[in-house]
Amino acid sequence: MPLQTPPLRGVHAERGAKFTEFGGWDMPVEFDSIRTEHEAVREDVGIFDVSHMGQIHVTGPDATELMQRLTSNDVSRLEVGDSQYAAIIDEEGHIIDDTVVYRLPDDEAVGEPTYLFVPNAGTDEATHERWISYRNEWDLEATVDNRTDEYAMFAVQGPNAADLVADVTEESVTDLSRFEARYGTVDDVRCWIARTGYTGEDGFELIVPWSEAERTWSLFDCQPCGLGARDTLRIEAGLLLAGQDFDLESNPRTPYEAGIGFTVALDTEFVGRDVLAKVSEEGSEERLVGFQLIDRGVPRHGYDITNTESRVVGAVTSGTMSPSLEKAIGLGYVPTEYAEPGTTLQVVVRGQSKKARVETTPFIDTV
Repeated sequence: MPLQTPPLRGVHAERGAKFTEFGGWDMPVEFDSIRTEHEAVREDVGIFDVSHMGQIHVTGPDATELMQRLTSNDVSRLEVGDSQYAAIIDEEGHIIDDTVVYRLPDDEAVGEPTYLFVPNAGTDEATHERWISYRNEWDLEATVDNRTDEYAMFAVQGPNAADLVADVTEESVTDLSRFEARYGTVDDVRCWIARTGYTGEDGFELIVPWSEAERTWSLFDCQPCGLGARDTLRIEAGLLLAGQDFDLESNPRTPYEAGIGFTVALDTEFVGRDVLAKVSEEGSEERLVGFQLIDRGVPRHGYDITNTESRVVGAVTSGTMSPSLEKAIGLGYVPTEYAEPGTTLQVVVRGQSKKARVETTPFIDTV
């Protein structure tokens, strides 16, 4: 099957980007260098094309109930312009995906609640089918549209992101709080602008019509960044990557194991809720932890984690050489007895055991 291409694929190629397959998309992994792009976001501002992320639109009389029953957080708390981080859970309590749910202005024609949520790359079709299937099973009245191929999505991130976004938008955005959003206008293009991101820095994500992507992108005079820097930035911030830090097929995990138990609203009813209530009461046997290598080496996904007696106790899910810390860091699941910060472990790097220490995440100061 041919790779899907973002609307700016040609623009990125002209800029000299290197590309990689990610979630079925042909995406820029690097423009100049991962370090250059990483440092731009930590010290100034950078822009990412994240048009590979899904866009699912839900509206109708029962839209709130459908969203409430298929995501783990309390959707009923969202006012127009609010958003929340949530998990999509299966019947066994495992994470299918993580997502951000936005409450859009009510449908103007009939005044019905409207939501937009963003599943991870390559999962939009399956997620859309899941929503339709449960809507029909529960006999709810809601319209569910997959609009992934109608909108581009850009992430402007860094300590100077607010000033840059304010310079190109007609409406004020600097008064938005974290996880607040509103419609704004960028060069006569109506955009959904949210103070959200995936880097640990302040920043905004803009959802713009696919046909206006090039014009909107060109207004942001800053460092373009690819998926390589996006990965090093999110690991430093201790943020999960779907398909890597959790995977329903190869590494099924509950939100409590993955460290996102704060997304679980047990006072609501949703698919998988009863299983998670039991896990919450009894506790998890394993937890995702951050760690730093003390010995020289770089941890990678799939490397074994052992205790000091060289017994395998877990596996690395994400790892990198941190450009900000200039230290090798990573994430991985271990039994709770090894999860306390300061605990000494080992990571097997290319057949050699490297001393590691469990660290509190995020690894860096975040907004």
